[in-house]
Amino acid sequence: MQNHFVLEICVESVASAVAAERGGAHRIELCSDLPAGGITPSAGLMKVARKHLRLPIHVIVRPRSGNFVYSAPEFEIMKDDIRTAKELGMNGVVLGLLDANGKVDVERTKRLVDLAHPLPVTFHRAFDVSGDLEEALESVIQTGAQRILTAGGRLSAPKHLVGLAQLVKAAEGRIAIMPGGGINARNVVRIIRRTSAREIHTSLGASAPPFSSHRGSTRLNGAGKQGAHRLLALEENVRMLMGLVAGMAQGPG
Repeated sequence: MQNHFVLEICVESVASAVAAERGGAHRIELCSDLPAGGITPSAGLMKVARKHLRLPIHVIVRPRSGNFVYSAPEFEIMKDDIRTAKELGMNGVVLGLLDANGKVDVERTKRLVDLAHPLPVTFHRAFDVSGDLEEALESVIQTGAQRILTAGGRLSAPKHLVGLAQLVKAAEGRIAIMPGGGINARNVVRIIRRTSAREIHTSLGASAPPFSSHRGSTRLNGAGKQGAHRLLALEENVRMLMGLVAGMAQGPG
């Protein structure tokens, strides 16, 4: 059943991306400021990540945190960031735009999807705040995007498995539905079984506060033993998720 399963890990650093790759992830979503939901990473981060990774990298194109209704200058920034992502060897783009009424902005999203071509586009969790999810599903399909990242309209995917299953069924053959939000080793098997989703998105603690206290001094997070432990934990967590999914394919349903 899970022959084509894809595990996407969201990260905000090259070190975390490499750890996720070592753990067996299939794809990376690259962003900056993960605690704020992710914004567009710098060109430098994209370039260095591409240098160090073999995995496909999908980059988020989000000019700022906050809502998903963008001004004309912000829309221009998004277009330039997509061009940059293509030039730097990214394998996909993640974005989401809503109009002033909180519905999917079909016209401008389609323009960005066309600009990103031939790179596939994921419509991110702006989908979850767009109101009527059935209507939003049809709208995203109209844009030409290849997948939707969603928690079924909730903060956490495990809290709305019925809704996610309904979206997967409604979207079948037209667009991929990728559950994301609150997914970990404790619930991933249940989510896959209940929703029949073939792709899963999670950060698995790939982000941490930028500073940490060490013996009375302040050090950059990621330096020394604390950072090494966090990266090792990420690698092990990704490996654990992959093992659980492989076990589903081999064991009884």
